Amino acid sequence: MIDFRVYTLLQVHESKSFSKAAQKLGLTQPAVSQHIKALEEKYNATIFVRKNGDFIVTKEGKLIVQTARKMIGLDKLLVQEIQDKTGEIEHLSIGVTHTMESNPIAEALAKFCSENEGISIKILTNNIKKLYKMLRNYELDMIFIEGRSQEADMNYFMLDTDYLVLAVPPTHPFANREFVTLNELKKERLILRLPGSGTQNLFVAHLESNNMSISDFNVILELDNVATIKDLVRRDFGVSILPKSVCLAELKKGKIVTLPVENLSMIREMNIVYRKDSNYSDILGGIVKSYNETLKHYI
Repeated sequence: MIDFRVYTLLQVHESKSFSKAAQKLGLTQPAVSQHIKALEEKYNATIFVRKNGDFIVTKEGKLIVQTARKMIGLDKLLVQEIQDKTGEIEHLSIGVTHTMESNPIAEALAKFCSENEGISIKILTNNIKKLYKMLRNYELDMIFIEGRSQEADMNYFMLDTDYLVLAVPPTHPFANREFVTLNELKKERLILRLPGSGTQNLFVAHLESNNMSISDFNVILELDNVATIKDLVRRDFGVSILPKSVCLAELKKGKIVTLPVENLSMIREMNIVYRKDSNYSDILGGIVKSYNETLKHYI
């Protein structure tokens, strides 16, 4: 049902080059150019332009590319739904943030699949902005994120609440403390999530509410991988501000100790988000049940 020229369009957009797109698609460059020209004539709009050597997508081109992604997403969804009805199998594509990938969510989804024959789940990890984009384009069925943006075309289902804590190795002087002060934290080597991540944004926002800045602290390393951060903390390379939920396994095994930071109540929601044109009420109940049962193993 999809015009083959749509795939050419997306490949050109991804490659930022007609020649590279032609190589990846196994076409000649003139054929790729003809595909794009045909789409431009159809929609009476210029899609790509060259300016000072740069490959630029026009305003109209961005809209066409966005719609093309939705078309392909809907086509894949149609194919999957037909297969599900004939084979009585429910396929779900679920997006999770890097943080939620490290908490019991993945284990809960595995438990849900094992207890519900015919359910198949594919999990993709990305940042919140890209997850929302994939959800809008029908590339994902639902996403698991921290917080919410209150988008009108989305449904939000709160799975749990979480809060940020200071994570330290068991040998650290803070390990037996009930809390740590901000002034004490200033003297520590901090290993944090990348700037722009939900975790660092929440930490920074609470610092600012206390008339402080992230620059007041000794941040020695910033990275995206939560598992690596926990490993570095465990090996005493520094301490970190992390969601309590991602530390549950290490807490149970005694590999990491967590404690609150005085005057910082860094609480946030954990939400399941899905499009309003979808209906996952039955599945959501099962996922929540599996999640709550999974949490019991860490208490």
